[in-house]
Parts: sequence; structure tokens; C-alpha cells
Amino acid sequence: MRFKSLHVLPITLAALVIALPAGAAKPRIPVLTPDAVTHHSLVLAGRTLAYTARAGTITLRNGDDQPTARVFYTAYTLDGGNPSRRAVTFLYNGGPGSSTIWLRMGSFGPVRVQTADGQVTGPPPYRLLDNQYSLLDRTDLVFIDMPGSGFGRIIGAGKPSDFWGVDKDVEAFGQFITRYITQFNRWNSPRFLFGESYGTTRSSALAKYLQDQGIGLNGIVLLSSFLNSNIDYNDGAPIGGGDWAYILYLPTEAATAWYHHAISAPSLPALISEVENFALTEYLDALAQGASLPPDRFNDIVAKLHRYTGLSEQYIRNSNLRIQYDRFENELLRESGRTVGRLDSRFETYVLDRPEVSPDWDATDAAIDSAFVSSGNYYLRQVLDYKPPVLYRAEIYDLIYADGQSWDFKHGNDVQILNVAPDLAATMTYNPRLKVFSANGYFDFATPFFATVYVLNHLYLAPALRQNITYGFYESGHMVYLHPAALARFHDDLERWYARVLANV
Repeated sequence: MRFKSLHVLPITLAALVIALPAGAAKPRIPVLTPDAVTHHSLVLAGRTLAYTARAGTITLRNGDDQPTARVFYTAYTLDGGNPSRRAVTFLYNGGPGSSTIWLRMGSFGPVRVQTADGQVTGPPPYRLLDNQYSLLDRTDLVFIDMPGSGFGRIIGAGKPSDFWGVDKDVEAFGQFITRYITQFNRWNSPRFLFGESYGTTRSSALAKYLQDQGIGLNGIVLLSSFLNSNIDYNDGAPIGGGDWAYILYLPTEAATAWYHHAISAPSLPALISEVENFALTEYLDALAQGASLPPDRFNDIVAKLHRYTGLSEQYIRNSNLRIQYDRFENELLRESGRTVGRLDSRFETYVLDRPEVSPDWDATDAAIDSAFVSSGNYYLRQVLDYKPPVLYRAEIYDLIYADGQSWDFKHGNDVQILNVAPDLAATMTYNPRLKVFSANGYFDFATPFFATVYVLNHLYLAPALRQNITYGFYESGHMVYLHPAALARFHDDLERWYARVLANV
């Protein structure tokens, strides 16, 4: 996810440590804020769970044992649990550049912020709820903020290029997890990864990285996946081919049109099934023919796209059968002066420039940002009592892309495209008992569900291993948990999935 910038206050002199020994490079290292440990209870399904919350940091180090970063996290552990049998799940958001305030405050932790369903939540005050959909009954939960975000900072010998790239990020998370399970005696605990958005990219590469270090996993939850950049974008003009994105985004466009009553269908699942079949047959063939497509077939495809998207036939003709998702967002409700969200197309926002091609901002961000950032800061500082001398960075895009810096998308030896599907396939094959849960929102334009299905159907796994992938599809968007009914279903699906994965533990 992308969010507006949060700027950091200057660190006071009291927050700085004096230099290293004489002769060394003398990086200034902030004084360590002690972890905050508090005790709470939560009632789930009539059972009262006592748990401990820990908010703090783990220090990462380089090969010379010099500190390079403090990574902020919150951990929720069930009191009295047996570390040798009690599962632990590591959760994180994506970006790359986002903290994990969104999953922490909205998904399966012991509390969540109450937001309006598919509408703008509005200004404070906000309400924190005991989360009846928490997974704390099944697993301990560790929410990790990426290096430099949240209350974490790059320190000492560390520099941004040590962390802000695909492979460097994986190394940092791998070191964090290794240090966490060492510090808290979790080496024999069942282990799970839970990533959202770019967090699924991270999880796919991280799972292999950990496995190569001898740290096996029991399961991976992929929420709103981004696994292969080669098929997930249609931002540019489709000159010279590259039509897969139009095919894989079409079911999301149809679902969005259905939600906003631009088209009619007996049910959303029936519509999705019909559109998926059309996309992989007639539509795929038509786009592949390019300029050689006969006029009668062109007209037939126009008519069907009109029926599935609600857009005018003239607009579809002008688009040469290829509708970029960001243009669809503006075009669907253009006559009313509104646009739909990218992260969750159930949300709407008014536009300032009605004729513009694509939205100026995401309606989802406009609807939820304040609720999550404000309640997250209140929760960490007042409820968990963690009060460092720096501000919480909900995102660090302004830092990553400042002064000519950028995220290094090179992965391994591949400098052309980011594709972590081979990592996931190799990990699942090496560890044939590894289970994967793929969760997807029908109204997600950031990571369309049909693209995820396509990638996971092309891992070339052995038939027996394909059964290790479980799917969940929900009437929500990128952040499935923003729709309470979808959150309830997602929770129940994960409860059953965790129970199956842990059945023999």
C-alpha cells in the first residue's frame, strides 16, 4: 500500500549515544528504548485468553557484528503456551515501504480499529475493539515493521542500501526472525509467514531464504499476492503486445461493475466464473490476433466487454479492447463525478478534474488512513505503553525515493522482472509438507485475484503438491479485513486451515 508521508521529529540529544571507540567510524546510535511488556485478556468463542503483548525492537547486525538497524515489532503470546508446540506467525505489510500498522490494527491481532464498511470513516475519535476475529487462539502473532519504518530506524553502520531492495529486505527479515526465535526460545515452534501485498513477494523469497538457513516453515498465508511483475501491470500503452494484464484484470473490473450496479448478474460467483472463462478463451484469442482480428469478431468482443464492464461500447472501441485498470476506475462512475478505489473498489471518492484519465488519489486511502494511523499511534503509546522519542513512520516512500534513491527490484540474477514464483515453487517442492493459503479480494485492483490464480497454476508443482495450496476468495478488496463479513469468513477459513496444518503437531 502507499500512503501520505509521516515525517520524523529530530532526535533529541538525550536520545543519542556517544561514539564508538577511538579509531572507529563514529556513527551516532540512538539510545535503546526498552521493550514495553503488558498483560491483557481477550474472550474468543466464550474462552478467556490471557496474553502478553511486547512492543519493542530487535537489533540487526552486519558481518562484523556492528548494529545496522533496529526493527520495531509487536508480539502477542498466549500465557502458559508450550513453546515447543505453540505456533508463531510473523506478519507484515508490503509497499515496499509500508509499516505493518494496517495488519496490526485491522486483521487478526487482539484488537482492531472500527472503520466504516466501504465508506469514509471520518475524523477522530476512533474506537478500538477487542477483536473477535483474532487468531490468537491458534497462534502467537508477531507483527514486524520493515527496516526504517514504524518506530524502527537504520542505525550505526547501517545504510539504506543495506535494506531497501528485494534481496536485502529478505536478508533483514530473515535475520529478524532468526534473532526472534533465538531470543524467545521458539526454535522448535511451528512457524508461519503471513504477508500482505508486497509482503507476499517477501514471503515467497523469504521462505526459501529461511529454508536455505535450515529454518523450515509449516505454512504461508499470502494475502493479495504480487508474485510476478511480468503479468501484474498494464500501466503503459499496449504497443507491441503484452496483453496478459488486460485478461487478468477483467474479472476484477466485472466484479467492480457488479458492485456499483453498472451491470447485472444472478450472483457474483456466477459472473466471475463466466468472465474468467471468456477472458482465457475468446478475449485471449482476440487480443493475440492484434490488427488481424476480423471486424465481426472485434464487434462481438466489444459487445461482451460492454456487458461485463458496464463501459460504453464507444469507449471500449476507442481503447482498442484494452482498458487499463486505472482508467476503468475513473470511467465507471465518471458521469457522477466519482472514481472507485484501487486497493478496494467498493470505496468511492469525488474527483476534482472530471475529464482526467486516472485518479489523483486512492479512494481507499482517503477512507481509512486517518483511522489506522491515529488509532495505531494511540494503541502503541497509550495501551501498550511504548513511548520512544521518535514518531511512528506509517510509510517511508518519501525516504526510499528521495535524493535519487529507489528500491532495488533486482532479485538474484534477474534484473529484468521481479518474479518470486520460482522461489515459492522450489520451497514447496523441497518441503512437501509446507502448506499455502492464498487469500484474495474480488475488488482488488492493486493485485488482481485472477493474476494470482494464474501464477499459482503455473508453478509446475507435482500433482500431489498442488493440493498444498488452499484458496480463499472474498467480497472485499486488497485489505480483505476492511469488510467485516469478509473478515469473519477469512478468519473462519484460517481457523480451519491452521487446525489442519497443525493437526499432527
